[in-house]
Amino acid sequence: MTLLRVAFFASVCTLTLAPFVYAADIPEEEDVLVLKKSNFEEALKTYPNILVEFYAPWCGHCKALAPEYAKAAGMLKAESTDIRLAKVDATEESELAQEFGVRGYPTIKFFKGGEKENPKEYSAGRQADDIVNWLKKRTGPAATTLSDVTQAESLIADNEVAVIGFFKDVESEDAKVFIKTAEAVDDIPFGIVSNDAVFSKFEVAKDGVVLFKKFDEGRNTFDGEISKENLLNFIKANQLPLVIEFTEQTAPKIFGGEIKSHILMFVPKTATDFQEKMDQFKKASEGFKGKILFIFIDSDVDDNQRILEFFGLKKEECPAIRLITLEEEMTKYKPENSEITAENIITFCTDFTEGKLKPHLMSQDIPEDWDKNPVKVLVGKNFEEVAFDPAKNVFVEFYAPWCGHCKQLAPIWDQLGEKFKDKANIVVAKMDSTVNEIEAVKVHSFPTLKFFPAGDDRKVIDYNGERTLDGFTKFLESGGKEGGAPAGDEDEESVCIIWLQFNFSSIVWFNSLNF
Repeated sequence: MTLLRVAFFASVCTLTLAPFVYAADIPEEEDVLVLKKSNFEEALKTYPNILVEFYAPWCGHCKALAPEYAKAAGMLKAESTDIRLAKVDATEESELAQEFGVRGYPTIKFFKGGEKENPKEYSAGRQADDIVNWLKKRTGPAATTLSDVTQAESLIADNEVAVIGFFKDVESEDAKVFIKTAEAVDDIPFGIVSNDAVFSKFEVAKDGVVLFKKFDEGRNTFDGEISKENLLNFIKANQLPLVIEFTEQTAPKIFGGEIKSHILMFVPKTATDFQEKMDQFKKASEGFKGKILFIFIDSDVDDNQRILEFFGLKKEECPAIRLITLEEEMTKYKPENSEITAENIITFCTDFTEGKLKPHLMSQDIPEDWDKNPVKVLVGKNFEEVAFDPAKNVFVEFYAPWCGHCKQLAPIWDQLGEKFKDKANIVVAKMDSTVNEIEAVKVHSFPTLKFFPAGDDRKVIDYNGERTLDGFTKFLESGGKEGGAPAGDEDEESVCIIWLQFNFSSIVWFNSLNF
């Protein structure tokens, strides 16, 4: 897997649509312009606003995006706007991919005003409406002026969520704050209205802001002092359903939001009591709006299995509840009572908000033969005893079984263990960090190598040097002083990063940079 982004394009071939839409020899596929190095600059000159997707034909995420991308391209083309969507096969056009820093698929960049330098990364959702709304925000007014009831009704009907500012004087200070707020939100359309008939239609008696949505209570009216911060908080608290399913489409909204405490219910949609569980989950969510995001995950979906792994769950253990915080450090929590009832969930969440919960650290059982081989096997339950043994110098590899870089390192690590197996004060060890967690070490990439020198001070030294037998040997023989490199010098191509975000089809808790 890899870091993911997205980008767009489309083309028209007659001068009757707009004075700048003629472009010779730029082919289209489903209204999306097909770009190569040979026609890229011509396209930028022809179309002032282009969203470009750099993709790989074999990439599953690119394939999943394709129909929505094409739909968005058709929507914009039908409106005869100056915005087009395009795509570049980055595996064929490697020079273009390198020029624009493409390191994962899909990568999406927006080129505005024909400028090739410093394109803006696309940052919204993966549905056609998300794409279109984001682009219109980037190329037009932050809030559309709604002159009558029909326009207001259309804005609401055409979007899952829409925000309308009702201001008798659109030049007022509050109206200007509303526009500034609209400029700061990429994925929701904004409208502004001063028409008395629209005020009356939507039963708005005075200046204010209303968020309209096609779920839960249907609309939310802002109540308070109008400031950009207050309006943004109001929108963030109300733009998502009380309970949201994790899917390819909702992932960017879930993890792009300000709410970083998430409670997850893993449940198969096919279960006979699915709706009962959902009703209990939703009932519990009502008291934590704006504090904890309630998410349910279909545990039967293949693409979601990595998420279950991350929480140490198996399909047969679902339904199950877990809570995670996505701050600087990811911290997971497990309820003491596994029965899914509103009462139990409310108690669990209340204890969390009051700081009464202890993190849930996963651990395998200690293998009977954990110290049989030269490379010792550590798990959560024996880590402290071995790594912080004051009489031993312990060198540990924290790995993931699926990590390609870890697999490359394995034979060298085995050689290192063999070399020092007769040294009573040196231990070479490894720990599968996908199923074992410890408080002393937070693993952010695979493989992570750390040295625990002998002594009572529980010191931990990072190893960032060459991954060679010679490099490791020098490091160990010097007590962690030679053979390493300053932290941060390691080529990030040589690690698998654990990203605090979701992939478009599964969670990118583990996201490899090599593609």
